[in-house]
Amino acid sequence: MILSCIHTHTTFCDGAADVETMCAAAFAKGFESIGFSSHAPIAAKTGIKTSWHLPGERLAEYIDTVLAARRRWAGRLKVFLGLEVDYIRGLRGPGDRDILDLPLDYTIGAVHYVPSPRGELFVVDAPEEEFVPGFREYFDNDGEALVRAYWDAYGELIRAGGCDVLAHLDLVKKNNARLGFFSPEDPEYRRQLAETVDLIAEARSLATRSGAETESRRPVVEVNTGGIIRGRTPDAYPSLAMLRLLRERNVPLTINADAHAPDHLGGAYGTAAADMRKAGYTAMLVFDGQAGKARWREEPLDR
Repeated sequence: MILSCIHTHTTFCDGAADVETMCAAAFAKGFESIGFSSHAPIAAKTGIKTSWHLPGERLAEYIDTVLAARRRWAGRLKVFLGLEVDYIRGLRGPGDRDILDLPLDYTIGAVHYVPSPRGELFVVDAPEEEFVPGFREYFDNDGEALVRAYWDAYGELIRAGGCDVLAHLDLVKKNNARLGFFSPEDPEYRRQLAETVDLIAEARSLATRSGAETESRRPVVEVNTGGIIRGRTPDAYPSLAMLRLLRERNVPLTINADAHAPDHLGGAYGTAAADMRKAGYTAMLVFDGQAGKARWREEPLDR
């Protein structure tokens, strides 16, 4: 299998190592490429201040640092520049002009913030000690309401467009493994999975017909092993059930570790590939450049 990870975090946001350390680790593990995807700044546009987003005042430094690493590692390791951009209804999204104007090779679209029935924003993958009181306060411990709000927000991200990769599709399950606030076998939940996959397939089709891929983008779904690496989920994002739906609609996949430390790189890739095979996939996409228009190539899973 070709080894690559374009969902990588560093000390510019909530990662544990700097850009150079992550590059060195990727090279040592035989990676073809690494892409950096700091959590895009949100404070100026949303008023939300966190410890896990790239500070806006460090955005230029982040870009310069990754581009300098690209030059240093040329001929040994491909280094790509990206951002993971939160979709927050009415406040932030990967298709925002300030994101599109950056010299990025790609953008990753993600949903972490979910609006409650009263409109408060709730972080769906918060640590358990924050998730439990927030779930009680904002959703009255109603798992169905939280799941519905999550998939509604993800649908809005897909419709809004502007990203090249869709991150950790069923992230809502992260805390469910221990708290059990919904059943993945529930018919309504399965309907939401199918509806989301239909939206992804439609978005890819619309981007192809419009020819405006530089802004509308043809989103690729990542198989994200971060939940396995950190012991929060027994399987990758998305689940095997969702992978099968994606295969039915011919949606291509790429594998990422959502790496926050050097030892995360490549973690559980074998598990991800095995589930992809079970779903009927024989190949994956590997990112191959470049700023302004994402370019991918297909590689066999068993290479």
